[in-house]
Amino acid sequence: MKNGVVIVGAGHAGVQAAASLREDGYDGPVILISDENELPYHKPPLSKTFIKDAEAKPQPLRGEAFYTGSAIDYRPGVRIERIDAGGRGLEISGGGVLAFDHLILATGSRPRLLPLPGADLSGVLSLRSLADARRIRDLSARSEDVVILGGGFIGLEIAATLRAAGRTVTVVEAVDRLLGRAVAPVVATHVRQRLEAGGVRILTGTSISRLEGENGHVLAAITSSGERLPAGMVIVGIGAVPNVELAQDAGLAIANGIRVDHQMRSSVPEILAIGDVASYRHWFTRGDVRLESVQNATDQARLAARTITGHADAYSAVPWFWSDIGDMKLQMAGLTAGGDNHVVLGDLPDNKFSIYHYAGDRLLGIESVNRPGDHMLGRKMLGAGFSPTPETVAMGPEGLKTALAAFQSMEPAKARA
Repeated sequence: MKNGVVIVGAGHAGVQAAASLREDGYDGPVILISDENELPYHKPPLSKTFIKDAEAKPQPLRGEAFYTGSAIDYRPGVRIERIDAGGRGLEISGGGVLAFDHLILATGSRPRLLPLPGADLSGVLSLRSLADARRIRDLSARSEDVVILGGGFIGLEIAATLRAAGRTVTVVEAVDRLLGRAVAPVVATHVRQRLEAGGVRILTGTSISRLEGENGHVLAAITSSGERLPAGMVIVGIGAVPNVELAQDAGLAIANGIRVDHQMRSSVPEILAIGDVASYRHWFTRGDVRLESVQNATDQARLAARTITGHADAYSAVPWFWSDIGDMKLQMAGLTAGGDNHVVLGDLPDNKFSIYHYAGDRLLGIESVNRPGDHMLGRKMLGAGFSPTPETVAMGPEGLKTALAAFQSMEPAKARA
């Protein structure tokens, strides 16, 4: 009797892994474990539609019938205390051991804690789960002033959402621009200008020294310069920490996440890791990365299933990301670290443009605002290994499509798309 595959974590990665195992013909037991008491749900809407609409319901990743119909044993509200890597077992909180042939760790990440006086006050929240989103939604309905600490994607998505709902919103970012290393300065500046035009106050190069409260609830954030920012709610979005503790205690190799090879196997081959928690050498950048995105989670989940079912594919997906901030749909393809020049296509004043990033003559990535066609074409070009010249980019989408087709016909071995 097979012990089968146990998947710890029922986010995008874990659910896709379970589905892909069945799609790939795996016929052993598949057990999907979640520490939440919810049907697995989509996370991106939580920072947008969900928190602004009191009647909004979570969007399930799969209907309940999917799990029963696919013979996937979904177990909500279960916490794992320890992994016995040598004995291939999981110790469950409250007692009991769950045996496995293969284990997939899709444990994700958690918000980085705020090391400030007052961080433990009621009304100081982070967003990572449905329970967090419910708390933010409930409190925002009773809070006129909201302070958001951190100018990354989550913080800015929430800022735009709550400002559109009529709240007074201030974003505080410690470094000198929004979105850190996530996007190019020109994109970050554009996002800032649009948000400020919509009434969001943004303070960059500013740190918070403490949070003040009354009767245990936050009332204000105090900047290092002494400015008092009124706040009925403070949302902390200063990054995430991978949930590696189970793996680390079990002796798995850790390096900014659970270290995995190109088949998603950890240093213990029967244990795989995927999604936010997995750290690996990326085929595109040739550097070590840990990516937090739905695309990365689902693509790695599919590959992990193929690894377990006996295939030897290497991870080769083109990374892509998105964020909806107010009236801006940001879409990013590729990884642009190390870029030294770029080309702009489109018009910033029209809120529709794309930035093509290069390292020398090599295309590294494309960042698009409200130009989804550029994004999709960019993913195809990167997947094919095609780097158009700046002159070809200036010809626009039709010229790029023609050039890509010519490249693929001449060098089909390079074409991944």
